[in-house]
Amino acid sequence: MNSPLIELENVSRHFQVKRNTFITAVSEVSLQMQAGEIVCLVGESGCGKTTTGKMIAGLLPPSQGQIRYQGQDISQLKGNAWQEYRLGVQLIHQDPYASLNPSHTIYDILAAPLQKHRATGSESATRAAAVELLESVDLTPAADLLDKFPHQLSGGQRQRVAVARALTVNPKFIVADEAVSMVDVSIRISLLNTLLRLQQENGLAVLFITHDLALAKYFACEGRVGVMYLGRMVEIAPARQLVQAPQHPYTRVLLSAIPEADPQRTRTRPRLELRSMDVPSLLNLPSGCAFHPRCPFYLGEICQKSQPALNPRANNTWVACHLDENA
Repeated sequence: MNSPLIELENVSRHFQVKRNTFITAVSEVSLQMQAGEIVCLVGESGCGKTTTGKMIAGLLPPSQGQIRYQGQDISQLKGNAWQEYRLGVQLIHQDPYASLNPSHTIYDILAAPLQKHRATGSESATRAAAVELLESVDLTPAADLLDKFPHQLSGGQRQRVAVARALTVNPKFIVADEAVSMVDVSIRISLLNTLLRLQQENGLAVLFITHDLALAKYFACEGRVGVMYLGRMVEIAPARQLVQAPQHPYTRVLLSAIPEADPQRTRTRPRLELRSMDVPSLLNLPSGCAFHPRCPFYLGEICQKSQPALNPRANNTWVACHLDENA
């Protein structure tokens, strides 16, 4: 197998919230992604998904551990190697209303990186490249949109502009942070299909961050899904395998909550019940397995006192659970 495009090794991130008080937003996460691979990160709000994505994109330094791009520790990169990494990894933000400068036209937004990195020469070449980028994300007629401001576009159109901006520097890796959560439900699948087409056409690796396991199941159908809980990776597996045979209790709970197309079936099917509906605070994490206060398969003292490691299981699945160890 080729060396990973992106590799996280025991990466943690701490934040200071008060004097002498820290929280651990991400704890000892290890992950490898190959060129052209899709991985979805799933979990509840506050589980560390976005922080992980920001560290990969270089917006936040890890407090512990290493992040490597094409085998090189990104904290040690300098000069051309640093620039190659910064261009190679791009981020699509969650909020299309805040991520685009309201005082710039769509042309200004797309032209800035093209001109900064000398991807185009003349003004006409830059406009032609901007039109091509807009058309690649299914915004037509592109020429009519170039001189508009973000407030003149819908939320879905703005997010497509954000995708086009990420593509201006021909990246190898895209971090898509809740990229469809703030657009109308009616156009989410269309935007996901655009991202999938671009991923295939450009050979992109994509880390798709979402709290919606149904979206992850759709987007990473041929890729992998990683499930995070309170900063830790608790399961990672090929998407089909994870959906058909989830191993971690938290993954099983998330899957049981996905509604079916038939409302009657949704109401009558068996559903896993959590021991508690309260999510523990990052300021006061439970001992042992952080999920044990809520886990429907709680085993007692071993769960309460011992933190399970993320270990390999059958079918390229990795699970952090004492239940799995004692099966």
